[in-house]
Amino acid sequence: MSDTWAPSSWKSKKAAQGVEYPDQGHLSKVLEKVKRLPPLVSPSEIERLRHQLSLVQNNKAFLLHAGDCAESFDACTHENITNKIGLILSFSLILIWGARLPIVRIGRIAGQYAKPRSSGTEKIGDRTVLSFRGDNVNGIDPNDRTPDPERLLSAYFHSSTTLNYVRSLLTSGFADLNHPREWSLSHVRSPTLRTEFERISEGLSDALDFSRAIGADPGSSSFETGGGKGVLGEVDFYTSHEGLMLDYEEALTRRLPLPPSLQDRATSQTSDGFYNTSAHFLWIGDRTRQIDGAHVEYFRGIRNPIGIKVGPTMESEELVRLLSVVNPDRIDGKVTLITRYGAGKIDKYLAGHIQAVRESGHPVIWVCDPMHGNTLTSATTGLKTRNFGTIISELTACLRIHAEAGSRLGGVSLEFTGELSDDGFSVTECLGGSMELSEEELGLRYQSFCDPRLNFEQSLDVAFLISNHFKKERTGKLKTGTDILFSELGGM
Repeated sequence: MSDTWAPSSWKSKKAAQGVEYPDQGHLSKVLEKVKRLPPLVSPSEIERLRHQLSLVQNNKAFLLHAGDCAESFDACTHENITNKIGLILSFSLILIWGARLPIVRIGRIAGQYAKPRSSGTEKIGDRTVLSFRGDNVNGIDPNDRTPDPERLLSAYFHSSTTLNYVRSLLTSGFADLNHPREWSLSHVRSPTLRTEFERISEGLSDALDFSRAIGADPGSSSFETGGGKGVLGEVDFYTSHEGLMLDYEEALTRRLPLPPSLQDRATSQTSDGFYNTSAHFLWIGDRTRQIDGAHVEYFRGIRNPIGIKVGPTMESEELVRLLSVVNPDRIDGKVTLITRYGAGKIDKYLAGHIQAVRESGHPVIWVCDPMHGNTLTSATTGLKTRNFGTIISELTACLRIHAEAGSRLGGVSLEFTGELSDDGFSVTECLGGSMELSEEELGLRYQSFCDPRLNFEQSLDVAFLISNHFKKERTGKLKTGTDILFSELGGM
């Protein structure tokens, strides 16, 4: 990192997706308040995540990055948070069972309130209004589109409330692997999914009983570093969001001492560092990854592990240059590349990106986002949606291309939700899956104000598909060709 870097040095660059506040004085007062508020996460947690991501990079763990496309303040409830965490735990348990690898869990939660837009305005009826930019900028109501700095304070406090509840939930036995049924499949209507999850739960219970019988301690793990946690009662869980609002990110960036375990190995010049304390992991979106832009300038200076969205407009040379800027020292676990091409374009771009990065020698984690490139508008309802089969098609292609290139997929990035509607059923936003959701059913419980999300049942469909893939790979029974993964539940 250049000696000229500072949390505010991004201001010397052009910022994409900027927000125009009508009252700059009000904005300054709010940001000064945020700067005085306590950090939401600690350096020790951030460094522990980076260590675990280095294991993912070296094929010793798998990354699950999942949650809402964009959180809303109104969805910050006990029920919604509990259901989201329950889904992430259920998904990761299924992956562990098939892959026999530790799962690094990063939620798109406790801060994912900003929303990038392709245009600054949008048409609603016969009115042209400012685009909705997420709850930390303006309101979804067309009459509430003026950017309000007070919403940044609301974002901080909703993030803090969410994170506090997640931590209390995970330290109260909710993540106990002895009781996975408590994560609730009550609203899942597929008997196949229920049976499969019960089979894994029963197998896990037998394995734990056997471990106790022979005197082994199933509650210890070298994977959970930096504390006395065991994998049964407590698990590591990390938060993330897109680092879109740079004023806010700067206000929560603090120069702090490195954790004691790193201090022992540090020189006098590296005894502290700049941490973004709003989340453990932040990513640069496909619209803000300009090499000479403000977001890249900001991201290159923080010690947090970061993600970079990689789409079909990313040139291979540009990707390598970008890696040289944000990770010049080539630190393991620092950069995760989140690919999101679309099922129809992944064959054209992914192999070239893999080759370019490999030839550059940059250490990265490859993660597949099969959601963002596959959004469409339903001809029947006019709602934004995604087709489960297309999502699986991109994921399938990603696994195949990595295998053909001698690379390995390190994780998945999914937009899913465990939220239930008022009548106690899963949301209906994506087509297909084992529940065979049709276009006519989209409007029944469509709750997203941003992008369509996989519901609980569809998410477990994906989990079982990936788990079965890794199980077959592990046992030498993996099919080859384009039918890999896709055939497991009939293609859906």
